[in-house]
Amino acid sequence: MRRLIVSADDFGLSEEVNEAIEIAHRDGLLSTASLMVAGPASADAVRRAKKLPDLRVGLHLVVIEGDSALPGATIPAIATPDDRFGTSQLGLGVSYFFRPAARRALAREIEAQFRAFLSSGLPLDHANAHKHMHLHPTVGRMLVETGLHYGLRHVRTPMEPPGPLSEAELHFDSFGAAALRRWCAVLRAQIARAGMTTNESCFGLAWSGQMLPGRVAGLVRALPEGLSEMYFHPALEQNTLLRRLMPEYDQRGEFDALVSTEMREAVRASGVTLTDWSGRSLPPGRAA
Repeated sequence: MRRLIVSADDFGLSEEVNEAIEIAHRDGLLSTASLMVAGPASADAVRRAKKLPDLRVGLHLVVIEGDSALPGATIPAIATPDDRFGTSQLGLGVSYFFRPAARRALAREIEAQFRAFLSSGLPLDHANAHKHMHLHPTVGRMLVETGLHYGLRHVRTPMEPPGPLSEAELHFDSFGAAALRRWCAVLRAQIARAGMTTNESCFGLAWSGQMLPGRVAGLVRALPEGLSEMYFHPALEQNTLLRRLMPEYDQRGEFDALVSTEMREAVRASGVTLTDWSGRSLPPGRAA
């Protein structure tokens, strides 16, 4: 059976993102969102989520290109003096793996983000990481081990098989994408050792920021067997922050896909079962 979780990342990054997620859940196929607990609009995201009891919310761990959850307690081993993480995946990845001070700071930060999620009062549905940094073996291990103490049961594996992309439209696999798929094996082992569950496939990497209605409908029709997650970065419009961080993203187009007739009809016609991390089946006409 082909099962699909429809999710959105960056909940809490801006009110434009939050509003798009609220509408896409209420009027579209979105069932799940991942919260940036230290995001500029995190309080607004939590307020909206509490009005949407069927929206499943998890932690979108930020250890790159974002704010620390420990403001005023600068952790210089991994963050700048203004409590922000850098943008270099290579630089941070090397530090997280080789530098003891960076690993200690990383552990404190991950603990703080889970603690902040707990303080929100929202049930913890799942976890993943911004820019898929939990593919880094140190970050992945700490996310899983810390999450266990907070009741974490489900973790995204960003494993994107190239076949369905090629079926949906002309697509060429890359060396980088193949390398990421190899790192997924390490993350899967960490998740399995903890007794947690994960998805078989994940879509939104190759076409990040360009998950548009027609393309997504084709991808739905080409989904493989098993549990897939399709994640989006919706926003009603780009504010200054979103333009700076994601200038090439068509976030309004990704929102349009979530509420589109094309995607809804593709789900119905293909016999795909909408679900969430708990395994609950959702009606194909809307998220919940």
